[in-house]
Amino acid sequence: MKAIVCTSYGAPDVLQLQEVGKPSPKDHEIRIRVAAASVGPSDSAFRQGNPYLIRLMYGFKKPRHSIPGTELSGVVDEVGKNVTSFKPGDRVWGLSPSTFGAHAEYKCLPEKAPLIVQSSAMTSEEAVALSDGAPTALTFLRDKAKVRPGQRVLINGASGAVGAYAVQLAKHYGAEVTGVCSGANAALVTSLGADRVIDYTRTDFTREGRSYDVIFDAVGKRSFGECRGALASGGIYLTTEPSLSIVFHMLRTSLSGGKKAMFATAGLMQNKQNLAYLQELYERGKLRAVIDRLYPLEQAAEAHRYVDTGRKKGNVIVTM
Repeated sequence: MKAIVCTSYGAPDVLQLQEVGKPSPKDHEIRIRVAAASVGPSDSAFRQGNPYLIRLMYGFKKPRHSIPGTELSGVVDEVGKNVTSFKPGDRVWGLSPSTFGAHAEYKCLPEKAPLIVQSSAMTSEEAVALSDGAPTALTFLRDKAKVRPGQRVLINGASGAVGAYAVQLAKHYGAEVTGVCSGANAALVTSLGADRVIDYTRTDFTREGRSYDVIFDAVGKRSFGECRGALASGGIYLTTEPSLSIVFHMLRTSLSGGKKAMFATAGLMQNKQNLAYLQELYERGKLRAVIDRLYPLEQAAEAHRYVDTGRKKGNVIVTM
């Protein structure tokens, strides 16, 4: 089968299209013929081994898993003898947060992996777009911040893969939503439900004089120290960027009753229930997929280069 192989950390050129052996499912696994997979900032970070915490977790000198890609959609091709919840021909979507491997024509995953049967209302591209960003936004806003009606929520990076779904979910939970993005993406963020949009090239939201119950830095660009002054009393700062600084602030603020800093390894916390909930929101018209560009698998390196520009809107997808 064809697969993108990454045997060293570095620029997009380290990604090579190769022929590799087709995997066979174990007794409790299914094999998926991949239709689409996503490329986002996390894929870029894993490719580069930056921040360094990634190397400590996934390989110090080179990636432990040579085929990248976490989010996927496709068709069940074969099932192990003990599998009961999937059958050949099922269209599925979900994540492979531990072993990666989505950037290939076939991928085996345990039956218990965060993977569900795909709604007939969704395309393969829409399904994989939802899997990249929406589960992370859900974990941060619903589970960590516990966003509720009437709260003021600011999303920094509101036009990105995580931010675009964070805007929609915060609005669904009844919050007053402010999105921060470039002026070029303001119309998109407004269409996703933001009550107000700030162009970060013109206005620094941390110095605007407004306060927010939740500040979600979905792109890891503004620190807790920078955002603390814009948090309301008892407000919560969330970031997707792992760092020693956020760990320190999490520990320190957890001991007080004031403003909180929070981080979560959201990708490793996903489950079937979260995906089913997001799919239900999609079917009800409460959540929509945001797709910027599509690339064939052979152009995965080009997809990475585009993601590295920091200018993508929503999701970038590779198709088989």
